[in-house]
Amino acid sequence: MAKDKTEMLYTVPLYRVYWGRRRNRAPRAVRMLKEFAARHFRVDPERVKVSNKVNEIVWTRSIEKPPRSLEVKIVKVEEDEEEYVYILLPEEQPPKPEE
Repeated sequence: MAKDKTEMLYTVPLYRVYWGRRRNRAPRAVRMLKEFAARHFRVDPERVKVSNKVNEIVWTRSIEKPPRSLEVKIVKVEEDEEEYVYILLPEEQPPKPEE
């Protein structure tokens, strides 16, 4: 059962993705989103989950042209001594914990 929930709205800058090779910009943008959330919510990057809708927005213009910035809602949920962070669109809700 969820004990505590923290959520914040962020505009994540992804302009640094464009500094590298163009054939792996979208995967690097997803990694940058996860690192941003892990840094701001002080969790391990393996505990960060990206929603399918956010992933689709990053990949809409193919692998070479992800968005320069992205507005997301980041939710931290503590479940039974474990912390998970979800990266969602502002209108999305975090998944319900399974019992």
